[in-house]
Amino acid sequence: MPLTGKERRHLRALGHHLEPVVIVGSSGVTEGVIAAVEQALNDHELIKVKINEGPEGRHEGADSIAEATGSELAQLLGRTALFFKRRKQKSRFEDILKGPHEPRPAPKQDEEKKPRRR
Repeated sequence: MPLTGKERRHLRALGHHLEPVVIVGSSGVTEGVIAAVEQALNDHELIKVKINEGPEGRHEGADSIAEATGSELAQLLGRTALFFKRRKQKSRFEDILKGPHEPRPAPKQDEEKKPRRR
C-alpha cells in the first residue's frame, strides 16, 4: 500500500538526522546491495541509502532498490534515498500508518451558546 503525503512527510522528518547505512558503489545496484538494504530495513525500518555514480542513474537505482526489497521510497534528495518498510511485528511506526486521526466532535446544536467573557 503506497504511503500518503502526510505519512511520507512524517517519515522524511524522522529520517532527517539519519546517516546512510548502505552505499551503492560504481557497480550499481547488485544482489549484495539488495541483501544489505533488506537486512537494514529489517533492523531499522527507516534507512538512508547513498547512491553514487554507476551504470544507472539515481532515480532508476532508487526505484530498483524499492522494487526489489518491497519498500517504499519516502524521499530522493540528491544522491541520498530514504526507504521505509514496516515490520509485520513490533513496528516503531504503527501510529503513523493507522490513518487519519479522529476528527473533533461537532458542537451540539441544541445547546445554547454562552456569551463570551471579555
